[in-house]
Amino acid sequence: MRATLNALTAELRRLQSTGVKTVSVGEDSMAALRALVAAQPSASPSAISAASMSPSEQAASAPVRSQLRQSRVATPKPVEPQLPPPPTVDLPAGDKASRWAALVSLVKENPVCQEQLLPGKQLVVGVGSLDAKIFFCGEAPGAEEEEQGEPFVGPAGQLLTRMIGAMGLQRSEVYIGNIINWRPQLPTLEGQPQIGNRAPTAEEMAFCLPFLKAQIEIVQPAVIVALGATAARGLLGESSFKALHEIRGKWNQFGSTPTMVTYHPSYILRNQSNRSKRMIWDDLLQVMERVELPISEKQRGFFLAR
Repeated sequence: MRATLNALTAELRRLQSTGVKTVSVGEDSMAALRALVAAQPSASPSAISAASMSPSEQAASAPVRSQLRQSRVATPKPVEPQLPPPPTVDLPAGDKASRWAALVSLVKENPVCQEQLLPGKQLVVGVGSLDAKIFFCGEAPGAEEEEQGEPFVGPAGQLLTRMIGAMGLQRSEVYIGNIINWRPQLPTLEGQPQIGNRAPTAEEMAFCLPFLKAQIEIVQPAVIVALGATAARGLLGESSFKALHEIRGKWNQFGSTPTMVTYHPSYILRNQSNRSKRMIWDDLLQVMERVELPISEKQRGFFLAR
């Protein structure tokens, strides 16, 4: 249990460093935490009390800073697998579909990628149109993604799909991928599922970057949309900015492809204000203009204060 709590504390500290003040905990996660606490005969009353709270109580009364003060658990060393140098990806000649199929095989047969998987989980490659003008790029798969083998299918992914719909597109008309192809691991108890996610390390992103570049080479999008600070650093470099607001909403370049940096959809899940939604929407409006999508007056007015 200590390893799991250590990992959870580290993730809360990471979220706090990005400006997150509160976290919402799903019922499945709360059930898993209650089971962990109940299995510990020496668990303190305060820990049991916290684990018995409903998700709404947790969300209302659990500021990240307060959680960190109360945890009293030493910060663990990050889970940083020692990886070999990034692979060289040579795609065969052929049409887009055959080259993409070859790339999927390279990823799924890569022994380093396979080593990062927990039993029964899947590696994740991008999905969508190989002729897409817009390439949405996140950081890494989460729990739902490693189960289904598809990027952005959890709550944040469902929101991304709605955002794409608001742009007048279908999910199948864009391309969606991540910088790394596996869910970054956290310490878990034997036989227990991983609770929570962590950001991929610079080394993990560097290892998988050739696979991402190969996807971009195949799709040849007009623009890339980097979703969140970690994805932006993976594409633009670790030292390209200090805080996301410095480059959010501005055009950058990844190779020869114009790249728009915006917030990750999970930001909206934590910040349900029209102001937050409008910031991301302003970025997407710029993307729509860049690829010459029609923009109605209704779309221009989304999330503006009335």
